[in-house]
Amino acid sequence: MKIAHKIATALFTVSLLATAGCASTATKSGTGEYVDDTIVTGKVKAAIINEPTLKATEINVETFKGVVQLSGFVAQPADVAKAGEVARSVKGVSSVKNDIRVK
Repeated sequence: MKIAHKIATALFTVSLLATAGCASTATKSGTGEYVDDTIVTGKVKAAIINEPTLKATEINVETFKGVVQLSGFVAQPADVAKAGEVARSVKGVSSVKNDIRVK
């Protein structure tokens, strides 16, 4: 009986440590947040592709903890604002850092 108790305690300890390893920090997202950020990035990219006035190949999208960062180069100043609007309209985006520059 003591061996079974020790094995159960060891398994519980290992599972607890494994769960703690997936936790997020200020500079690193946890597993769940990473998946959420990947989904948000995909949705923002799709929204930019579906916007006929924007050239999606010139705009880069990255997401960290719900904050979307846009970067790249566009031809018109209006395209910078439009890309920001499109990104903000996507569900799951908490804020947008728009670092797009005009060529």
